[in-house]
Amino acid sequence: MYPMAKTESFDITTGCDLQEVDNAVNQALKEITGRYDFKGVLVEIEFDRKASTIEMHTSDEFKLDAAWDVLFGRLLARKIPMKNIKRGKVEPAGGDTVRQVITLIQAIDSDTAKKITQYIRDQKLKKVQSQIQGDAVRVSGPTRDDLQAAIEALRQNDFGVELTFGNYR
Repeated sequence: MYPMAKTESFDITTGCDLQEVDNAVNQALKEITGRYDFKGVLVEIEFDRKASTIEMHTSDEFKLDAAWDVLFGRLLARKIPMKNIKRGKVEPAGGDTVRQVITLIQAIDSDTAKKITQYIRDQKLKKVQSQIQGDAVRVSGPTRDDLQAAIEALRQNDFGVELTFGNYR
């Protein structure tokens, strides 16, 4: 029996802390209901944890943008990665009101995962390998220095979502 060469690895994931999103939505609602410019105006912000969406419903696009500004500030304050938040189209809702669905990206999609693995290959880092595992990418290499170089290279590029590096082994 020969001892196996030890390989180091880490996982690349993405996502938003849903509890922090919930807190941000509640804080935004509290701030909006107390604001003078929103007195007597329909403003609904509903967070659907299972679907990872926030639905905003208000009287007009101007109020929708004002409510979004409040929510955006609360999300930023709670360190929610803004790259993982995608605003949908403003759609008309019943009775001269508008609604917008905001989607929270909770996983790396297959196209982005392929781009990440290809980017790691293109960096020509010695013996560093990457493989897609569901909604994450596992990167492995012989030394932690190699992995640090891979992380540094990934941070230089924009993949459209906030990358989280964890699960070091």
